[in-house]
Amino acid sequence: PPAHSRNDWIGPPDKHSNLRPVIFYVPPEESPLERRLREARQEAQACNQQFWARHNCAFRQEKEEFIYSRLKAKGLEMRDETGQKATLNAEEMADFYKDFLSKNFRKHMQYNRDWYKRNFTITFLMGQVALARALRWLRWKKKNVEH
Repeated sequence: PPAHSRNDWIGPPDKHSNLRPVIFYVPPEESPLERRLREARQEAQACNQQFWARHNCAFRQEKEEFIYSRLKAKGLEMRDETGQKATLNAEEMADFYKDFLSKNFRKHMQYNRDWYKRNFTITFLMGQVALARALRWLRWKKKNVEH
């Protein structure tokens, strides 16, 4: 982002996680509380990025293996006679999706628990930052009224 920017910058979706990376704005006079909030948001982003990149990679790999094994069982190749990639019908793919979700249920539950904890912390810190800014603004306003 340009040096004069005062906002977070959001990039295009990552090819592995499908999440949009964020470059967080760092104010020149960032308070320790504001820094904790920014770092908590950065940590949450990094954890989400890592989880979804690994998850999506495993999903794509297992999906390809599933399609290959089903096609092979039918005596078919990965590509048909025209060179097009062979596919399975929706019912067959539903079997894969159900199995994949079942196998990864615990991972998803753990991810959700961690996600909620992180977001609770972020929300709590956001409340603290908002309160600190409001108090700072009221003190500034009071000081200017007295002069």
